[in-house]
Order: sequence, then C-alpha cells, then structure tokens
Amino acid sequence: MISKQPTGSTKSPLEGVVVADFSRVLAAPLTTMMLGDLGADVIKIERPGKGDETRSWGPPFTGDGQSAYYLATNRNKKSITLDLNDEDQCAQARSIALSSDVVIENFRADTMQGFGLDYDSLKTDNPGLVYCRVSGFGNKLGRDLPGYDFMAQALSGLMSITGDPAGSPMKTGVAIVDVVTGLHATIGILAALFERQRTQLGQMIEVNLFSSALASLANQASSYLAAGVVPTRMSNQHPNIAPYETFATATTAIVITVGTDDQFRQLCIVLGVEHLAEDARWSTNADRVLNRDGLIEELEAMLSARPCDHWLNELRKHDVPCAPVNDIQQAFVLAEQLGLDAVQELLREDGSGISTVSNPIDFSRTPVSYRLAPPDLGADTDRVLEWLSSIGGATSPEK
Repeated sequence: MISKQPTGSTKSPLEGVVVADFSRVLAAPLTTMMLGDLGADVIKIERPGKGDETRSWGPPFTGDGQSAYYLATNRNKKSITLDLNDEDQCAQARSIALSSDVVIENFRADTMQGFGLDYDSLKTDNPGLVYCRVSGFGNKLGRDLPGYDFMAQALSGLMSITGDPAGSPMKTGVAIVDVVTGLHATIGILAALFERQRTQLGQMIEVNLFSSALASLANQASSYLAAGVVPTRMSNQHPNIAPYETFATATTAIVITVGTDDQFRQLCIVLGVEHLAEDARWSTNADRVLNRDGLIEELEAMLSARPCDHWLNELRKHDVPCAPVNDIQQAFVLAEQLGLDAVQELLREDGSGISTVSNPIDFSRTPVSYRLAPPDLGADTDRVLEWLSSIGGATSPEK
C-alpha cells in the first residue's frame, strides 16, 4: 500500500497527493522531490535494468555504488520498474497515472502519446489530473531539440554573461537552468492543484528549459528589453552596482557587495580613503558604475595590503556587506554554525544512512518531511502494485 506518513502529529502540506513520476535526470526529478518533501506520495516509474540515467552518472559514488548525482534529487520517492513497451506493464503504468493527482514527464515530444500516457489520453478518465511536461525548448518549433541544461545556458545568453571578459564564455558550476526549471514546474503544479479545489478540474502545464533560462536572466534581460543594452561578461562585477565584486587581499579573495551610498562611505572609512566618497566620480552608485575602473584600482590597492580575515572583521564592524569565498565544505560548516540544519540524514532499508541537502522551505505549522531515502531501482515495485490492486486499478479514482 502507498503509505501516508505524517511528520509527528502534523500533516505535511501535500499529504494525500499522489504523483506519478515518469521523469529522469535533474529538472523534473527535482520537481517531484520537492513535492515529496511537501508530503506527496511520489511513484518513480523507471526502465527495468537501467532506471534513471543519473543512477550511473559518476564518480563520485557511495561505498555501495550509489551515484551521488542520483541521490541529489530522489528522496521521498518509491521506485517501480515498468517496461512501457510491454502491453501489460504499460497498462499498469496507465493505471498508476489514472490513480494519481499529478503526472510529470520529460521525454522527447510524442513519446508519451505512443504509450497512451499523454494528457489528452488520460484526462477523460481522470478530469482532475494535473499533468506537467518538462521539455528543452517548448512544444512548437523547438519540440524536437534535445533538452540539455548546457545547451540552454548557451542558447539563452546565460553563458555570454558568465566568465572573464578576456576568456571564454562559461557555464555555471551547477546545472542552474535545470534547477530553475524544476522550481518553475513545482510552482505550476502547486498552482494547478490549488485551482483544482475550486473547479475539480486538472490541466496541462508545460515548462521548458529555454524559457526558464530567459526568465532567470532577470535584470540582464531587462537591460536589453528596456534599454537596448546587450550585456557582456564582467567576471564577478555587477552590471548595475559598484563596488560589488571580488577583490584581492594579502591572502585570499574577499567579496564586497556595496549596495548603497552610505555603505560605500563606510567602506572608504574602513580603508582609510574617505576622500573617495566625496569624489564626484564616485559619490553616487550611478557615478561609480560609470567610472568603475579607476575606483576598483584605488580600493584594491588598499585591500591587498592586509589579509582577508582582517578586512572581514573591520568591514563587518561597519556594516559593510562582505564575505570570504568558501568552498562547498566550508559552506556546510557555516550553515551548521548558523543553525540552519542544512543536512538531513536518511536511513535506507538496509540500515545504512545517506546525507542529503535539506529543503530550504521552513513552515511554521506543516513542516517539510524526510520520510524516504532515494530508492534502489525497482525497490517498491511489489508495494506499488499491491496498492494499485487494492484500489482496483481504478480509472476514475476518488481524490
């Protein structure tokens, strides 16, 4: 049976919602993990023998051979293996979809139609179904383009504004377009579930990497659309604020993020160059952006004379926003020091444990739950089929 496991005496926000997850890799699996964290029962439907591609993406792997990549987005799910090319198993997959509140998939265009698992094929028997399709470039002229984060970063212009001006365009250090797309898909699904409470009707949601990448450009996109300015790579500088970048010190780099004129004056006081704040070239943020190069030379000449830790201490005393450049290990140490509970330890069925990054949403009354470690391939096949049998593989399930 598909178990509903409340956290203590308090239910999670999506408890009772069933999600049929036909997705793989990152964007859509991140979506279903978010829904699972919020209490939904997520059934991950995978190919026999192979499963989600990320199961083999590595190293690194855990000691028992689990891909760290796969573990990143697959907690709070149950795994069932079904061969959709097999008529009986495809029928089981259809029954799961028809018994679910949400279906999500990210196959190539028309793949799900071939199995009778597309929205149009399911909505008649399950009019309340919320169906989310995640693609690379939408369902029109880009429908046949492969959906890879790296391609979306390149084609959207994101890489053109990332990296050193004298170097090559760079992708970000994580598949950020996949992540943003997964969050957009989550928002769309939650909105559709909320709207369904009024109408009792589901709907089709489409989210694509390219549109998500364009939306993520934020102020950079607005610079082009509102002012005709095509942004370029500026290393760690901010196109609209100065000084807002990394600076060399006598030891390691420091990040200084001055967002107001008062903060700039305080920075100048700490560095012993108060006259810079009175200079007409730099007295306002707009002036500092237009005359950035000379200002940066002045500031770095002072910052390079002392260690990073010295400047961190002095700048913080004067409420000037600043930070060291941490590696990921240092970031998790800091999270612990700040009491953010950024890591969750999950027990697997064999008694071993894995560490995963906490969901960042903190509810006051209906908390996020961490019920299930990322499942082994097909680990819950019998359990899911037993649940399906218990409801008769209904084509019009009660919600």
